[in-house]
Amino acid sequence: MAVISVEGLTKTFKVVRKEPGLWGSIKALVKREYETVRAVEKVSFDIEAGELVGFIGPNGAGKTTTLKCLSGLLYPTGGDIQVLGYKPWERKSELQKQFSLVMGQKNQLWWDLPPIETWRLQQAIYEIDQASFKQIVAELVNLLQLQRVVSIPVRKLSLGERMKCELVAALLHRPKVLFLDEPTIGLDVVMQKTMRDFIAEYNRKFGATVILTSHYMEDVKRLCERVIVISQGRIVFDGKLNQIISRLAGYKMVRLIFGQEFDQRKLAEMAEVTEYNFPQAVVKVDRKKAAAVAAKILQEFPVADVTIEEPPIEAIIRSLYEDPKILADS
Repeated sequence: MAVISVEGLTKTFKVVRKEPGLWGSIKALVKREYETVRAVEKVSFDIEAGELVGFIGPNGAGKTTTLKCLSGLLYPTGGDIQVLGYKPWERKSELQKQFSLVMGQKNQLWWDLPPIETWRLQQAIYEIDQASFKQIVAELVNLLQLQRVVSIPVRKLSLGERMKCELVAALLHRPKVLFLDEPTIGLDVVMQKTMRDFIAEYNRKFGATVILTSHYMEDVKRLCERVIVISQGRIVFDGKLNQIISRLAGYKMVRLIFGQEFDQRKLAEMAEVTEYNFPQAVVKVDRKKAAAVAAKILQEFPVADVTIEEPPIEAIIRSLYEDPKILADS
């Protein structure tokens, strides 16, 4: 049985339609006109215990709305959701003690108090006994290297330190299901890696089921074997990340370093040159012909070094966002 089961999830919002300017505001006060916005439409997927799934899509695609429905913050307009056998919007304590939602743009830490005080409040809310609380805090603080900051007011912490403390607060009750909405947003590359390593370790060690949304494709690439892609409120792909690459990237990039100048036009006759800044160049070639083209370039040009690379995952996913139908055509 799936830990998370979503069948035909639909969520609509009624919003005020207002003309621009002062006159439009006055008219809206007298007589309001509404329009229905469909944020999520007939979304269906199942997630098994222990899976770490990337849930990706452009801004406004419906990612956060879906997570809010899964966590019970929003009541769906249509469809059915089961999380650990419960309907999230019923907000039963049995479910709420088994999942956690972490949103990178929101915080639950008390601004003027040290993180440990918020964690003690979480201890009371989730009815965690003192011995377990001490053990869990010690373990998480050690994993995230937070020994120095637990007693410092939150307002004096860096963004990365605050995000790590947010994770501790979310994980104190050892949730079986974890919803992570942009957990690395705004963090530098070092801190992003730290957070990725921690999420992977938590998933491995405790068998937690994790749904991760992120605009940083490196997060998804490093953590998630399976991805669900949503666009305009609909699921456009659900499967292995490498399936997207193999289906949408029919090409490879050949990165070259030359030992001396040459006629660039001759290189352009052999392959599509996407970047040239002597002594470096990058050419785009058919995936099946990459090795042959690279060998020919080595024979005919003064090449000092060559590497054959997969195209950037960001470019592949971006093409899917822009035209979801390309998967059906590939």
